[in-house]
Amino acid sequence: MPLDRHVPGIVDVATKAGVSLSTVSRVLSGRVRVSDELRVKVEAAVAELGYRPNAAAQSLVSGRRSTVAVFARNTIRYGYAATLQGIEEAARAAGYVVVIAVVESGDPDDIARSVNNALSHPLAGAIVIEFDKVGVATLAALPSTLPVVAAAGARRASGETPHAFLDDAAGGYEATRYLLSLGHTTVHHLAIPATKPRSGRAWGWRKALQEADAPIPPVVQASYSPTSGYDSAQKLTGDPSITALLCGNDELAIGAARAFQEVGRRVPQDISIVGFDDQPFARMWMPALTTVRQDFVDLGRRTFGLLEEWLTENRHPADSAVTPTLVVRESSAAPPRQRETA
Repeated sequence: MPLDRHVPGIVDVATKAGVSLSTVSRVLSGRVRVSDELRVKVEAAVAELGYRPNAAAQSLVSGRRSTVAVFARNTIRYGYAATLQGIEEAARAAGYVVVIAVVESGDPDDIARSVNNALSHPLAGAIVIEFDKVGVATLAALPSTLPVVAAAGARRASGETPHAFLDDAAGGYEATRYLLSLGHTTVHHLAIPATKPRSGRAWGWRKALQEADAPIPPVVQASYSPTSGYDSAQKLTGDPSITALLCGNDELAIGAARAFQEVGRRVPQDISIVGFDDQPFARMWMPALTTVRQDFVDLGRRTFGLLEEWLTENRHPADSAVTPTLVVRESSAAPPRQRETA
């Protein structure tokens, strides 16, 4: 026997209640007063049929658009997923519906496809998670007539699009200063891909070394995964002079730690390793990972807050930035020669 997959609509509600479509619309919107008798009939029909008005229908009835599109290159990696969580929680609390538009790549056709699909919804506004070059390109492709805000890690001067920042350059700066304060002569850097030159955690790392007049080693470029951290760290494991390593995220850090341990370099006795993000596993790793804590859920909430301010107050909001915090655990220590002479 075939299943009845009919989804009840407003016509079904009107028929069940024995009232007109306009009466159902008035009851659902709450904007026009109707008699208690009619309201009870409509509400009973809605409950019996299990009717759920969609966002498009609600916007037509109420005149208020309540759908927000979120554009992201990735929805699985920790920073992206936690930011999405913050956006969705804040949007739901404010009465908005979130639709996620995954942008497959930086190819202009992929970007245009995602943007056009999202714009087919009655959008109140949009948010771009600008953690990568795809996010930068997506932001540039959105129409200027749509309220758009963005979440980003690398802080920069204010522009046309309101941003909520993590200011990861400040985090990279603080982590490097901390390692230098332990007595390391310099700090090497295993980097994630940057969205823009002269920005982000790598820029903070470089600034701290310059201020300390410390040698600035070449950046070792990696991706995001532990495997990438392990593979890229192979370029460093043969150099016994390397005593401190700042990694672009926690996953790179655990991959790099494995690479050094395999050649007999202990963490932190022989090499200090510092991660970035403070993912949930960081404090459970052995040794527990020293890292830079970034609150991505808060970033998501702050980003939606900018959009909500724009929509409710009809004004261009100011950027929002929060400085990350260094969390010192067990994977960092003074360099071996200092411990031997102490």
